[in-house]
Amino acid sequence: MRLNSTKLLLVGAFALMASFSFAQVVEPIDSTKVRQEEGNVSLGETLIIGKGVIDIVEDRKTPVAVSTITKATIEDKAVGNVDFPEIFTTTPSVYVSGQAGGFGDSQMFLRGFSSQNTAYLLNGQPINGMEDGNLYWSNWSAMTEVANQVQIQRGLGSSKLAISSVGGTVNMVTKATDKRQGGFVRFNTGNDSYMSATVSYNTGMKGKWGASFLFNQTTMHRSWAQGTDANSQAYFVSVGYKPNDRHNINFMIFGAPQEHGQNYSTKSVKQWETAEKFGYGNKYNTTYGYFNGKGENLRTNFYHKPVANLNWDWTINENMNLSTVLYASTGTGGGTSGVGVATSSANTKEGLVDFDKFESINASVNGAGGFFNTPTAANPNKTTGRGAAIRTSVNNHFWYGGVTNLNYDTKTGWNFNLGADIRFYHGNHFQQMNKMFGLRSWQDYTKVDGTAKLGQVVAVTDADTFSTNPWSALFKSAKKGQRVGRDYSEDINYQGGFGQIEYSNDIFTVFVQGAVSNQFYQKFDSWNYNGVETASEKVNKLGWNVKGGLSVNINEENTIFGNAGRYSRQPFLDNIFDYNTVNLRDPKVENEEITGFEVGYKYQAKGLRVNINAYHTKWANRFLSTTSSATVAGLERPIFTSYSDVTQIHKGVEIDFDAKVSQVFGLYGFASYGDWKYDGSTPYQKMYSDTDEIIETKNVDLTGVHVGEAAQLTFGMGTKVNFTRNLYWDVDFMYNARVYAQVDPSVINAAKGNYQEQKVAPFARVNTGLAYEFKFGKQSIKFRGNVRNLFNEQYMSRIDSNGYGYAVGRTWNAGVTYNF
Repeated sequence: MRLNSTKLLLVGAFALMASFSFAQVVEPIDSTKVRQEEGNVSLGETLIIGKGVIDIVEDRKTPVAVSTITKATIEDKAVGNVDFPEIFTTTPSVYVSGQAGGFGDSQMFLRGFSSQNTAYLLNGQPINGMEDGNLYWSNWSAMTEVANQVQIQRGLGSSKLAISSVGGTVNMVTKATDKRQGGFVRFNTGNDSYMSATVSYNTGMKGKWGASFLFNQTTMHRSWAQGTDANSQAYFVSVGYKPNDRHNINFMIFGAPQEHGQNYSTKSVKQWETAEKFGYGNKYNTTYGYFNGKGENLRTNFYHKPVANLNWDWTINENMNLSTVLYASTGTGGGTSGVGVATSSANTKEGLVDFDKFESINASVNGAGGFFNTPTAANPNKTTGRGAAIRTSVNNHFWYGGVTNLNYDTKTGWNFNLGADIRFYHGNHFQQMNKMFGLRSWQDYTKVDGTAKLGQVVAVTDADTFSTNPWSALFKSAKKGQRVGRDYSEDINYQGGFGQIEYSNDIFTVFVQGAVSNQFYQKFDSWNYNGVETASEKVNKLGWNVKGGLSVNINEENTIFGNAGRYSRQPFLDNIFDYNTVNLRDPKVENEEITGFEVGYKYQAKGLRVNINAYHTKWANRFLSTTSSATVAGLERPIFTSYSDVTQIHKGVEIDFDAKVSQVFGLYGFASYGDWKYDGSTPYQKMYSDTDEIIETKNVDLTGVHVGEAAQLTFGMGTKVNFTRNLYWDVDFMYNARVYAQVDPSVINAAKGNYQEQKVAPFARVNTGLAYEFKFGKQSIKFRGNVRNLFNEQYMSRIDSNGYGYAVGRTWNAGVTYNF
């Protein structure tokens, strides 16, 4: 059954009214106690670590806009075949798109800002990519199993680190070493052969020592689209040591190696017509086909990013404590794509990639193997593809650092913090062959002096192919001489210091916070310099931020607050250097300037909590880049568009509430309205990123053009009904509108002042779940089932220059957990 968004609004309202009516006649229980247990069960039983580093705000005290996701909600609603950020969509100004791309390929936006411009912290450790700020949820697929709490701080946030997030800060706090002995075994299943098994055990604190362990295995088949099978594991080990009341030490390692097929989540009108013609529906994948009768995908993502940290909390005296976390992370993996004739253009009558044809083409190529990047007679510096293969873009890194914070509490209202944040990062990026389809060798050409001029031939044989298995990638990847397409690395070092002064009493809280940081960059490239490693100049950029806020308790129930901040944020390394050289961009990319203001009102009384926020963020001198593709002479060519000196203004209002309507019935709701637009003129450049050929260089006036990709209007309501102490049902209704297309400057210029913005139609979803827990002594068995997009609403979640993309339809999952 399919319903339009208007009907879904009525359905959602009816469901909530029905649950309200039912709640009046069921047996009452103490839902206040239930709420307290949901929020505190994990944190109370865990050896708390990083108290001075992990910035979890307090309601009615810290003057920021915040939403908190408890462990109970995570365990109920984040399980199954959905990406982890989906649970954040029940909070204001959060939008998640790209769900149809593949396992973990969703993109989250906060107040219209992507993950690049939202700070993500894991136990106080920054985890955004050092080169580009990106966060890939496939690397954190098992966060559901290990998260104790997630707190979304919209806007300036309360983090004392020298980070300069534009959209906000997402604090993910994992479990540490549990104080009590016990564990659980969980099994989940769902649509499209989804299966997940988890085992966890805690020794409890035996004297001064304790340990917790968790292991997970997850598999699924085409849950998102054709060829998007996924296989992942996860492991979590935490060892705690508490020698006395003044010291807590905890070591943790967490990893989630995964491999999954991908799908271009946006497609052209013609491609969607193909999907309809052959019955593929929303699961049509233009990179999928068959090779010798077996399913094959041009695009596979694989990665393994274990994170280890050592936390030490030292209570120096009753007024002073020191929290320190030392961390290290190594990442190995990448993603595949077709090269030569093997592009993502479908070439069978059914609209699928014809991999068998690739093998026959390869058999006829010179009899000896394929040649990619072969100069043409007309232009020896241009290249053409002959033969077909799949290669892997590898993105490995090693990252280590530390965060420390000294807190001094006078016990008279004054509180002082002083700390440091230091990071060291080295990344390696190259391409290697994955599948050759019968070729005996593959040849490529290096570049000369960072230009399009072709250099020496690099030839690899069919023996020089490498697997996409994430465990294999830990130990085996291409060495010098086996690499094709690109080969570069970079060093990024970061040193930051921060401080905060806060005064608090029963009436008001006021704080001032500041940070300064230095970031060092250097890039090394050998592929574009004829195999000789060439280093860029060393670049240092100084950044800073200052912010402050005031919260006033009018009385026991009513609080008002305001905050303001100014950031000078260093650009990402990927923006500083030209795409395929070690040269600095011209003109040079300087710091981005962010100014934010926010005011809010909080009401909190027995049975009701209400928050209202209004914000204004100006983001100036931004370097912006987008990627797209175009089919040229039968081959799909990647296009890179870069803008400089971009200004964005994001302003809006948010409201959310949580009400205890009766002893058994709770109701929550939220709404947000944003007005996010570009302002002013900006120069831009479009180029084919596989050959650096510049297509277009112009100026474009973006004034009044809406910022795309995220919903500027969100609305939602939900309820939880406790039928008995052990049986409960919940339902969530969410509505999104005003999702505009990603900006395309060439289209704006071509319109000559008559530019008509594209946007997707408003859409709504209903999610629901039912749980029953059977307790016997200290043990229990819990059953939980979820259905997302209950009415199978078919909606577009995004639109860009490549077309538009549908989100996944109805999904379901069910599981059982044995706690002991």
